[in-house]
Amino acid sequence: MSDKDLQQIQSLQFSQPGKANQLLQRFLNDNLPFKIKDVALRPSAVSLNSINGYLTTEEGEKLFFKTHVEPQSIIHEYYNSSILFEAGYPVIQPVFSSTEWGKQLLIYEFFDLPSLFNIIRELETNKSQDDPEKIVAIQQKSDQKLAQIYLETLEPLTAENHAQAPVHQLFYHRLTGGRLTSFYENTQMILPGGEINFNNLVKMKWVINGIKFQDTLGKLIDLATKILNPEITDTPSIVGHGDAHNGNIFCNQNTGELIYFDPAFAGRHSPFLDLAKPLFHNVFAIWMYFPEEVAKTLAIKWQIQENTLIVDHDFIPSEVRISLLRSKLEKVLKPLIRELKIRNSLAENWREYLKLALFCCPFLTMNLSNVNKFPPQITLLGLAMSIEMGSTNLESSKSLLDTEIEQILTDF
Repeated sequence: MSDKDLQQIQSLQFSQPGKANQLLQRFLNDNLPFKIKDVALRPSAVSLNSINGYLTTEEGEKLFFKTHVEPQSIIHEYYNSSILFEAGYPVIQPVFSSTEWGKQLLIYEFFDLPSLFNIIRELETNKSQDDPEKIVAIQQKSDQKLAQIYLETLEPLTAENHAQAPVHQLFYHRLTGGRLTSFYENTQMILPGGEINFNNLVKMKWVINGIKFQDTLGKLIDLATKILNPEITDTPSIVGHGDAHNGNIFCNQNTGELIYFDPAFAGRHSPFLDLAKPLFHNVFAIWMYFPEEVAKTLAIKWQIQENTLIVDHDFIPSEVRISLLRSKLEKVLKPLIRELKIRNSLAENWREYLKLALFCCPFLTMNLSNVNKFPPQITLLGLAMSIEMGSTNLESSKSLLDTEIEQILTDF
């Protein structure tokens, strides 16, 4: 079996879990040094490009596993879990790891901690008695520790070495490795009450909730392809997880600790790339995980005037998610910028670099043109969110993201 089989399993886990379990058990027995008698996939809304679940060995030992599935991947080496541990991250260490191309997975001793994704979700849906302020305080404590690790591991990195970092699979290689083309080229984007061919859509300007944005989608694609290219210039770097969204973070409320998991993209890379995934997915991406649910309450409309797409919507992250955003910006990004300034290592375009990485998150994590996944309202919201993440506001009115970033910059 190959990486294509893992992709099939990732897809089948939601629609045909029995078949997916059978295929995965065969894959594992073909590739592990011990035999598996039972597999229980754990499909989750957060598993957009991954597979995880529980295994039982022939000896009766229960284990947990996780693997990342990345079609059209350029990077062939993942799962550098030891680098996180050595840098001081609270990270779960695997008992078995495979980094062979197409067969990358980690296996862990069984543990039973909730992910921060599930904790936040239950808070939002009133299914939890947890105190939101307590959860935010745990996040703030974790972010302070993350900032400390950033500063302790901060050092220059040549473009040649940075280009080898696995994290680029989530950004630059998705732009240039075939995913962009396979998702969108000459595709009809089905929107509420109408449709637009993507090749025409990329040429349009945007006004979202009355805010004018500078760039078209086509311009953002060009800028991201140029500026996120790791081979162009040297960069400040840190040791980072790379994909630290809340589905890869477990929460021990007894100790008040967040524990990192699934280091598929761990390594030494730009701190701005390291921040992109948690900033977007932990705050703005609930529509990506629960598209049908969000579509039911979302009010969104659009029109075209003079080659400008004018969109109005009422989507806003929950209060607890906005608190998570502020924690990450205040506790991590702000001290990082201060230190880079002190070292004369802060690039003039750092903010553009961060926003272009954020642009890739809604635009290329999932295929927004996939009508089987996304209702028309969510396709439009995802496109608008891509613009809000990546582009510059032309007037004094600013998006939520830019408003919060401006707030932390007032001291500089």
